[in-house]
Amino acid sequence: MQWTKSNDVLGTTNRGNAAESGLCTLCRADCAGRCETWASCLRGRQMLYPRDFGLVTAGSANTTHLGVNYNALRIQGYNYGARGLTNGHTNNPDHCLFTNVDLESSFGNEIKTKARLPLMTGALGSTFVAAKYWDSFAVGCALVGIPIVVGENVAGIDRDSKMTKGKIKQSPELDRRIETYMRYHDGYGAIIVQLNVEDARNGVAEYVVDKFGDKVIIELKWGQGAKNIGGEIEVNNLDYALFLKKRGYLVDPDPERPEVRDAFAAGGIKGFARHSRLGYTDLDSAEAVRENFMSTVDYLRKLGFGRISLKTGSYGMEALAMAIRYASDAGLDLLTIDGSGGGTGMSPWNMMETWGVPSILLHSKAYEYASLLASRGKKVVDLSFAGSLAREDHIFKALALGAPFVKFVCMGRALMIPGFLGSNIEGALHPERREKVHGNWETLPKHIKDLGESPEQIFAGYSSLKKKIGAKEIKKVPYGAIAAWTLADKLGAGLQQLLAGVRKFSVSDIRREDIASANRETARETGVPFITEVQDETARKILSC
Repeated sequence: MQWTKSNDVLGTTNRGNAAESGLCTLCRADCAGRCETWASCLRGRQMLYPRDFGLVTAGSANTTHLGVNYNALRIQGYNYGARGLTNGHTNNPDHCLFTNVDLESSFGNEIKTKARLPLMTGALGSTFVAAKYWDSFAVGCALVGIPIVVGENVAGIDRDSKMTKGKIKQSPELDRRIETYMRYHDGYGAIIVQLNVEDARNGVAEYVVDKFGDKVIIELKWGQGAKNIGGEIEVNNLDYALFLKKRGYLVDPDPERPEVRDAFAAGGIKGFARHSRLGYTDLDSAEAVRENFMSTVDYLRKLGFGRISLKTGSYGMEALAMAIRYASDAGLDLLTIDGSGGGTGMSPWNMMETWGVPSILLHSKAYEYASLLASRGKKVVDLSFAGSLAREDHIFKALALGAPFVKFVCMGRALMIPGFLGSNIEGALHPERREKVHGNWETLPKHIKDLGESPEQIFAGYSSLKKKIGAKEIKKVPYGAIAAWTLADKLGAGLQQLLAGVRKFSVSDIRREDIASANRETARETGVPFITEVQDETARKILSC
């Protein structure tokens, strides 16, 4: 299936091949636009509507019914009733406005973590993109009020970190990641730090809890939707490659081999790939994994972590069932389930293309398994769905597909785009900041100049953010964070409109009956009825009276 690369109605286009999410399969930090997410970072909720009002009419291309994927789910509409209104609002039409839809969500077992949107980032770990644009990512998420995840290996690859007897005692980069987010954290959202095999060996959990206490959620890492092996980065410095090998990582090709050094010196080898280890390789049964997992959770709690989460990838049905059951039995606060189609900083490309369970199929089975546990009287861990999701309709559909168990949608690449774009704009407008913010442009592209040449003119969300934090404070905020605020405004407003259309005025009221399958294959695979079968029995009763 080829996804459409351009949308004439919105005036958007993809630079490269379009993925199911609507993003390019290869998203570049220096991109000059203009996919829908990119444009939404500038124009916010204006991107919900057709362009050139007064000169045009617009009609749906109606191609979303093809194949089995999130775009083959349709959102229901109803013509009477309303539910979920809060803050003293009633079902009076004057109150049933989409702007009154409550988007707050929360997750957690005993301690509830709340957010202003049912949205969180994917893991932003040891890739250099995450490090370079972290200020924009973290400040943006904190201001919006959503959780952000510090991915695996951040402390391990930090050349300025200090270790004693194989354990991290100092990590300036990990400290920076956490402290940047906490600077603007106001009680909504959270910072989550992942823990993989190397992180556990290096004592990252102990370091984090000693320094930051219960401000941080610790996340066990089983996998992600982009790959079925450990995380990777590429380095183009021989000394750094040797440092990483001494830290205990697999570095490929081996920088200690003389022939590899010769090839690097000659230019035949341009870089080295650092890989993490597979987990649980010394265990041979699901029961052994359970015992190890429960022991690890107990240990983390004894360290002092009040909130613990788990991230799993698209391995298959057994691993999915294990993740849901073990996380539920352990009383974890959140389980993120990342389907194939999930994004990456540096995963093997053909592995991404060919391994694992596509998101909609994995998420459908997650709902089925969670329902099975609930039917037996078990308390099911709160879920977050991830994998090739980028728009407000994706948020709605994922929440509905997994309702009532899914509380959040996890987005990776989509929530990184504002960091790239804002930094490029800031570097172009302020050349003295370009290196610091990692801007890639010397001048603004024409389609941005057409919006203006100041942040107040370029970002539709500038004034609302200024109102929130004040004229003095907004001068300190990275433009990438302003872009994130603007994108969140579009996603939030779009989600409010979709919720109002199904007569639900609280995001917690979304249910599976609020979506339908646009083709029968999707209905068969997801358990979501085909669109003309939804309410058909009720319709026939009306006609038979």
